[in-house]
Amino acid sequence: MVKNRHHDIPELGFASPVGTPAGIEVMTFTELRSRVGGRALGAPRRPAFHQLLNLSRGALHHTVDFTDYTVEPGSWLWIRPGQVQQWGDLQLTEGTLILFEQDFLDPATATTARLDDPYAPLVYEPGHDQLQSLRDAADHLGRAFGAVGQLPLDVQQTVLRHLLAVLVLRLAHLAAPAGAVVPEPGDTFVRFRTAVEVEFTRTRRLKDYADALRYDPRTLSRATQAATGVNAKEFIDRRVVLEAKRLLAHSDHTAAQIAAHLGFSSATNFSKYFHQRTGTTPIAFRANVRGG
Repeated sequence: MVKNRHHDIPELGFASPVGTPAGIEVMTFTELRSRVGGRALGAPRRPAFHQLLNLSRGALHHTVDFTDYTVEPGSWLWIRPGQVQQWGDLQLTEGTLILFEQDFLDPATATTARLDDPYAPLVYEPGHDQLQSLRDAADHLGRAFGAVGQLPLDVQQTVLRHLLAVLVLRLAHLAAPAGAVVPEPGDTFVRFRTAVEVEFTRTRRLKDYADALRYDPRTLSRATQAATGVNAKEFIDRRVVLEAKRLLAHSDHTAAQIAAHLGFSSATNFSKYFHQRTGTTPIAFRANVRGG
């Protein structure tokens, strides 16, 4: 299933099972429990791949980036690369887990399904008329993944790519009420969002992003406001704060080390920045989230 690469927040890289197509894996919760052999999955992990969870029995409590979610039969949870997750108790649940790498799907599908959008919804609640279509898509995908040896490996991979595309496209368009038109994020915002994800540890200045992308800062703010409901500077700050929270909660780095990693000149400046945006200090946040 996965291999652990040792980072401050343990990152899970993807490793396909031997003899199966690269880039994807489908398993039941029963198979997952057998795989981990009774070991707890509650420790925080940062997967470098997509995870789709769907329950058929029980209720699963799952934490993603400090928000608790409850997945019940019929609902779906979509965890994207880079998000920090903590599993709840799997013992009384049954369901399906689908893992796939970011580049497994073709670029057109990835764009339409918002694969690279870390701000896309996590929980999807299909209506009655959509429930069976999603279940059929997931069942078909699972059977195709398990049909080892029936097709050449490269052909099986192509089949799985198409079946997964059907599933993620259906899921991605559950976020809006039936019949509603969901506007695609504009190119200006997409370019800005991508730049922030790459550079937020280096700079928090909107002007730096505007200069690099050759936009007026006001243009970036208008595009970001339209796509997310917050202005561009707030968008940058939220990304920095999220990473700070991840590191405070899930690593043993000092505030000074986290400050340096996030591009602050001192722990004092980092603490002031964090307090202004969260209402608490880094030390108090760490103590609270760890129950100290």
